[in-house]
Amino acid sequence: MPRRRHHEEHENHERWLVSYADFITLLFAFFVVMYSISSLNEGKYKILSQSLTGVFNQPDRSIKPIPVGEERPRTSEAELVLPEDGAPQAPMDSLESIASSVREAFGDLIQSSQLKVSGNELWIEIELSSSLLFSSGEALPNNAAFEIIEKVAKILAPYENPIHVEGFTDNQPIQTAQFPTNWELSAARAASIVRMLAMDGVNPGRMAAVGYGEFQPVADNATAEGRGRNRRVVLVVSRNLDVRRSVSGVGSGNARPDAALQRAGTQSAPEQPVQAPPAGAVNPPSPAP
Repeated sequence: MPRRRHHEEHENHERWLVSYADFITLLFAFFVVMYSISSLNEGKYKILSQSLTGVFNQPDRSIKPIPVGEERPRTSEAELVLPEDGAPQAPMDSLESIASSVREAFGDLIQSSQLKVSGNELWIEIELSSSLLFSSGEALPNNAAFEIIEKVAKILAPYENPIHVEGFTDNQPIQTAQFPTNWELSAARAASIVRMLAMDGVNPGRMAAVGYGEFQPVADNATAEGRGRNRRVVLVVSRNLDVRRSVSGVGSGNARPDAALQRAGTQSAPEQPVQAPPAGAVNPPSPAP
């Protein structure tokens, strides 16, 4: 009986390619995850960074402020202007000076109707389109908002006129866990602008934030263009505190100058003194009710 020939099994010398391919795939996935983690929102990072810096450095800043650039006096009126002949002129009104500086700094946005400057003898309004500052349905400023608000803060910081920040939306309903209605969205957007102004050097004691939701439109909400105009943030710079309180009650769009407010004259908002907490205390004592 013939013997059965034993067949040797062929050895695969390319099995390492399977392991190598798996390794390359895992390595690619690892770098994708690392890249996605490293792509931070610049706006969120700047808010967190400036907030932490303010918390840890507040006592030193209140005692020894660090001068940045040319220091200007904090006053509600501009300095005397001396012409070439040396004869003194009447000082430029603070509201006129602020309005002129805003028009000069934001000429491109004014031409594109994304920023408007208007007012009267008692207050001026700096109206910004919400699309410049926020994403749709959000109250967290986008990256471009920081540059815009920083320029506005540099103009407002040398003065002590009260500032009233108003938030407005269109009539499109919003219902999220963070913003149940447009009231919360408009108020949160106004508060975000107030925080950014404060971080950029504007005295927090002279500012207030309020949200009017969809209930004070300036255009027809039936069209996309009208809804875009209604989504806005308005900075109302007042001559005195009485004007700010009057505007707060009805909104700058409905407020009207009257003789009583005109007689009040120029009145700056009081500065809030910074008190260091007592030694050993975790939190500063709460004010008496």
